[in-house]
Amino acid sequence: MVKRGLQYKHLIQFALLILFLTQQQAFAQSLKYNITGSYSWYPYFIDHQAEAPGMIAELIPMILSLAKVEAEILDLPPKRTNNALETGLLDFDIVSPSWFAKQDLGPLFVKSTPIIQITEYVVTLPENVSQYRDINQIRGKEVGTVRGYLYHDDQHFIRADFASEQELLKALDKHRVKAIIAGNYPALYWSTQLGIPVALAAVHSDGDLVFRLRKEHAALLPAINQAIATLKANGDIDQIIKKYTQTQIS
Repeated sequence: MVKRGLQYKHLIQFALLILFLTQQQAFAQSLKYNITGSYSWYPYFIDHQAEAPGMIAELIPMILSLAKVEAEILDLPPKRTNNALETGLLDFDIVSPSWFAKQDLGPLFVKSTPIIQITEYVVTLPENVSQYRDINQIRGKEVGTVRGYLYHDDQHFIRADFASEQELLKALDKHRVKAIIAGNYPALYWSTQLGIPVALAAVHSDGDLVFRLRKEHAALLPAINQAIATLKANGDIDQIIKKYTQTQIS
């Protein structure tokens, strides 16, 4: 009886050890992120709208759930987001390689397969569109940008930072700047909402949104990529895109 009791004791200890290691592994796989480097990024992230929080705000939990990856959102001010990724306070964000010089995310990161396409334009008032049909026409000029956003060529123009795409449109309308850089969906949305006619001139960047994941979590990429592929195959990603863009002109 003593021997059998010791066996049961060892089995219980072993089971507790396995449970502990499993919990530790799950904890280690828990990722921290901040949805965007801006307070608003319509229609990708829409603050304070629980029923329609934006394309990326809906897609991230769906991808992570399918990949069986735990995550939590840290609410950081935009200017701290990029630094938090560099230091490891955050584990991933959603970006387009087209925003980076030579599409290089840097040595600290790996990237997922593409999630959705994203295109940015030089946006201006209709009467000024001929001045910005070529991307080189912004060189050396002041251009409206969003504070905290990444631009692959911002060494070639003078940034005039504003809080959001909404504020960029207002700045155009008030002639504070003659051109801004914005995605087609945000520009057309705020153009409609504010009643400010705009024109999409030269393409500034054209690419896809991906997970930019710190490389110590690279082992999670196969599961994340498979989740993205599944959501594409079953039409969920297309449905979310339509939900936020079907009333806009592309």
